Amino acid sequence: MNSEKMLISLDETVERERLIHQSVYAKKLRPLLPSDAFEPDPSKLAILLINLGILLLGWGIADYLDRWPVYLLWLYLPLAAIMGNSIIVLLFSSHDLMHGSIQKKSRLTYPIAFLGLSMLLMPPTQWKSLHNLVHHNNTNSLADPDRNYLYQQPDTWGKWIQNLFVPSVEVNPLWLMVGMAGSWTVHNFRNVSSVLLFNDKSVDYVPAAFTVSPKDRLTIALECVGILGIHLSVLFYLEFNPIKVALAYILPIAIGHAGAMFYIYTNHMGCQMTGINDPLINSASLRVPKIFDLLHFNFSHHTEHHIFPSINSDYYPMVQELLEIHYPDRMNLIDVGQAWRLLMQTPRHYQDEVTFTDSSGTMSVNCSIAEHYKS
Repeated sequence: MNSEKMLISLDETVERERLIHQSVYAKKLRPLLPSDAFEPDPSKLAILLINLGILLLGWGIADYLDRWPVYLLWLYLPLAAIMGNSIIVLLFSSHDLMHGSIQKKSRLTYPIAFLGLSMLLMPPTQWKSLHNLVHHNNTNSLADPDRNYLYQQPDTWGKWIQNLFVPSVEVNPLWLMVGMAGSWTVHNFRNVSSVLLFNDKSVDYVPAAFTVSPKDRLTIALECVGILGIHLSVLFYLEFNPIKVALAYILPIAIGHAGAMFYIYTNHMGCQMTGINDPLINSASLRVPKIFDLLHFNFSHHTEHHIFPSINSDYYPMVQELLEIHYPDRMNLIDVGQAWRLLMQTPRHYQDEVTFTDSSGTMSVNCSIAEHYKS
């Protein structure tokens, strides 16, 4: 009986590891979804604008912080947390906007995306190239700029910082806290500098360099200037007052970037690399409290998003149900707490496509989430 169970387990593993391209999943599941799922949902545009308004309101209230008694300044902290969540919402709503699931392409798409991504320091032209084109077509492969570094890659400053900051069995808790707030900025700087300074695939301080056209390169440079102008305008409005800047600028951005990075870390960094773009193997979806799915456009359903990048995010749960019916036990569906523990218990460099190792190359850990936790 034990031998039979072992054979069944082996068969399940072999079946799971047989890679299937994203287009195969999409072709099979699309006829099973209602046509409304693929129609833009402009109501989410209002949510994006409301969260821009929350930031403006927060800065407006912060203008009076220098008149508050010191012992009452803590009353601003809940608003700072709400502003931080608004930055997360701006990222995810701008993300959906640029994928075309909020409105059909119009002249308003670009300026709204620019404003939405400005607090994330992300030029929208770079986002379109890096995320929509490169990341989605090469997810967690050698060509994906968002993957973990390979152990064999040179020990550049980019690799050193990522090893210092990201959740892993090696990370120092204090540096992890710094990394949660700072990794998004490092990620942006790494890719922006690679494109603006070199625009060459030989750049070695990024996990995988990508290139853009000369026109897009110039546009990205101008967008960086515009984003810098927005941030300086906020700081000027806050009069560079240390209390105002700390509570209404640094703290909300730190919270927002940390929240975004929590999702991003768990999306792919605990998964194996794949030469074929198989979202059920190279991506992970999380089980989170319903309030977070409501606030964050079901962003926890990340595997589902990689199968249908432009689908209305309200239908991600339906896609998940179909995946569980047609591809049972195949996808990486994991409780949020388990996902975080998995990252903290494993190293963060790829020794090969299916093996993690540490910075010294002495550890060897299977990348498969299914190997560690059963969904």
